[in-house]
Amino acid sequence: MTASPQEKQGCAGHTLIEFVIALALGLIVVAGAVSTYRSQRVAFAYAMDADRLRDAGMNALTLIGEQVQMAGFVPADMPAGASIEPIFGCTAGRPAGTDGSNACEPLPGRSDGLTIRYVGDAESTWLSSTGQITDCLGQAVGTEGSLIVNRYYARTSGSTGQPELYCEGSGRPGTAQPLVEGVEQLRLRYWLTGVPQPLDASAVVQDQWSDVTAVDLCVLVRGAAFARRVRYADCDGVSATSTDGRARQAFWRHVTLRNGLEGGA
Repeated sequence: MTASPQEKQGCAGHTLIEFVIALALGLIVVAGAVSTYRSQRVAFAYAMDADRLRDAGMNALTLIGEQVQMAGFVPADMPAGASIEPIFGCTAGRPAGTDGSNACEPLPGRSDGLTIRYVGDAESTWLSSTGQITDCLGQAVGTEGSLIVNRYYARTSGSTGQPELYCEGSGRPGTAQPLVEGVEQLRLRYWLTGVPQPLDASAVVQDQWSDVTAVDLCVLVRGAAFARRVRYADCDGVSATSTDGRARQAFWRHVTLRNGLEGGA
């Protein structure tokens, strides 16, 4: 039986409506999938950024903390009475001067600086391929029994524009190299014998550095730039809001000096 023209038009109209509905539903599903993908991609990027922050913060604290624990080390076979000044700090400055004198040069960004000294041997340092003791950068310094002087501070790299933790070692005095990227600020406070609270370096007089028993370390690390506003607490515990889209996080560690002026491990 042949359908009438009216019946044919009714069938065609019904099919077109179904097509439009199906197309609309399809567009809704696609839009939802795209939105979900974008939100998950952003969440993944934020999570990766948070992981990088934690890695940088923990690596920086580990590197400096291990060196603080070595400060003042003198091997047992050194002559009796041999001693060194284990530690020296700068408030908002970079340690400078020669190995036998202490000085500070101003640094932008309110970042502190730290000098660590100890005698190098096969126990306190890794030996180079030529059997020499090494500094914080793995650079050869000399034979066992030589003085190691490592200087830490944070500043913005002139080549990359990124804030980094730097160390200047005895292997190449005056030439610092970056250790950890993203470290925007290094903050240090010192515990002295008989003093009930930690002090900034600016409050420690020259003859008190031998009385330092522990150091409170803090590093403020910044992440990648995103279109967001993030609140954080800096190394002084002050709450702030990031205006450049970068997350920031402060990491703390309390480190005790293991070696007194009379040496020993």
